[in-house]
Amino acid sequence: MWQLYQFPLCPFSRKVRLLLGEKGVAYELVRENPWEGRDEFFAMNPAGRTPVLRHPERNITLVDSRAICEYFEETADKTPMIVGTAANRAEIRRLVALFDENFFGDVTGPLLQERMKKRLFTRAPPDSRLLREAMKLANEHLDYMDYLIDNRPWLAGAQMSLADLAAAAQISVADYLGGLDWSGHEQTRGWYSVFKSRPSFRPLLSERMDVIQPPRPYADVNA
Repeated sequence: MWQLYQFPLCPFSRKVRLLLGEKGVAYELVRENPWEGRDEFFAMNPAGRTPVLRHPERNITLVDSRAICEYFEETADKTPMIVGTAANRAEIRRLVALFDENFFGDVTGPLLQERMKKRLFTRAPPDSRLLREAMKLANEHLDYMDYLIDNRPWLAGAQMSLADLAAAAQISVADYLGGLDWSGHEQTRGWYSVFKSRPSFRPLLSERMDVIQPPRPYADVNA
């Protein structure tokens, strides 16, 4: 069976988990705190980042969330997530990059630094200026998502795709850390509520990260 090395608030691991869930691929979770720098983990991924997906019986080790997702797009026929014309597929990959890089860099990454890493490692208070900036940028990203959803059934087009999974993964972590103000974003909020109700997403809502608790609406599929 596949083994997914991850920690609960890794958005890239969440993206892979959503994809595996949608495709019906069985796996088991292996808790990995990359900040601990285990030699065994670095042997699997010299970059020292989660997720890493390993199949011991097949002697396969996959690293990097985009590479993992592309692997299963090529090997698992159920529920394709990069579909359509060449232009459609390019749009899906553009949006995946937007959420993996821009949303993470602007919003999820700073929230993880200020509200998770500082609390767990340095015991330092979060920097309120950085939190305000992350929440301001989150609002701008949600504005863009509202625009997309106003013009398309799903983020990248007519059907759910890897772009939606990448976005939901990042948003779920930002939401867990209390970094989103949903006021004025009914389009994206409605889209996210649909996602929270999917069987692939429900396990994420019940997990907790050590001493860090999410806001009450986080696990409410109707919120």
